[in-house]
Amino acid sequence: MSVTRSERSVGLAEYGPASARVASVSEARAWCRALTRRHGENFSVLSALVPADRVDDFAAVYAFCRVSDDLGDEMGSTARATELLAWWRSSLEQCMQGEASHPVFVALRECIVRHELPAQPFHDLITAFESDQLKNRYASWQEVLDYCTLSADPVGRLVLMVLGERRDGEAFAAGDALCTALQLTNHWQDVRRDYLERNRIYLPADCWTGERFEERLAATCTHGYAPDRTFLGEWREALRAQVAKTWTLYETGSTLLSMIQPAHRPVIWLFLAGGTGTLRQIESWNYETCINRPKLSMVAKLQLVGRARWWGRRAIESNESAS
Repeated sequence: MSVTRSERSVGLAEYGPASARVASVSEARAWCRALTRRHGENFSVLSALVPADRVDDFAAVYAFCRVSDDLGDEMGSTARATELLAWWRSSLEQCMQGEASHPVFVALRECIVRHELPAQPFHDLITAFESDQLKNRYASWQEVLDYCTLSADPVGRLVLMVLGERRDGEAFAAGDALCTALQLTNHWQDVRRDYLERNRIYLPADCWTGERFEERLAATCTHGYAPDRTFLGEWREALRAQVAKTWTLYETGSTLLSMIQPAHRPVIWLFLAGGTGTLRQIESWNYETCINRPKLSMVAKLQLVGRARWWGRRAIESNESAS
C-alpha cells in the first residue's frame, strides 16, 4: 500500500506497521522536537518557558498527541484511520512494556520511565480519536464534556506529572477544568473549519434554536454568510450560553496556579492566558465563528509570553523572599 503525504508526515513511511526500522534515542528526540516546531501551534512559544531538562519530555508527549490526532483526522478515510489507531494503541502497549520502534514511542519510553507516567492518559487520548471516527454530533453539554474528558484532560494530567507536580484529586480536578475549557474554546473557535473539513458540530444539539438549525448552519459555513435574517441571532444565543459555561471552567482551572511550584506557574499561566484571550476574541467577534475564525495575533502571543516570563520571575522572587 502506498504511503500518502499525510502518512509520511507522521512517520509511517519509515516507522509504520510494515517497517522493521527502529529509531535510536537521539533520532527520536530530534524527530519529536522537529514535529513540535512544525506543528506545535503555541508549543514552540511555550517551550521557552518549559524547564530545560523537561523540553524533550514535553516534545515526546506533544508528539504523541499530535500524531494520534493526525492518525484520526488526516488519513483519508475512517477505515484507514481506525486501522492505524489500532496499530498506534498496540505500539503504546508495547512501549509500556519497554519495546518501541517509532520515534514517538522511543522518546516517550524514556519520559514514561523518568516520570513514572501511567498508561491510562495515553489510552484515553487514543480512545477520543477513535470516537471521532464514529461520532460527529453531540446531543448535550454533558456529551461534549465527556468527550473532553478523553481528548483534553489527559494532556493536562501528563503535563503536571512531567513537571513533577502534585498527583492528587484537587490538582487534577483543577487541571481537568482548565484543559476542558481550552478544548471547548478550540471547538467554539473552529466551528466553520470543523464543519467544512470534518463534518463535525460540537455545539450541543439541545441548545439549537429555530427550525432546520443544522441545515442553516451548514449553509452559513459553506457560503460565509447566513441564509436568512434570523439565523445569526439564533446562533449567537446558542454559542453565548456555551461560552458562559466555558468561562466558569476557566475560573476553576485558574486555581491550579496556586497549587503548583512558582517556577512552573508561567507554563500553566500561558495556557490559561492563551485560552481566555481566544475566548475574548470570540466574544468580540459577536460569536460569529460560523462565518470567521477569530484568533490571537502573533504580537498578542509574544506579549503573553513576555508577561508569563515577568510574572514567573516575580512569583519565584516572592517565594524566595517568603522562605
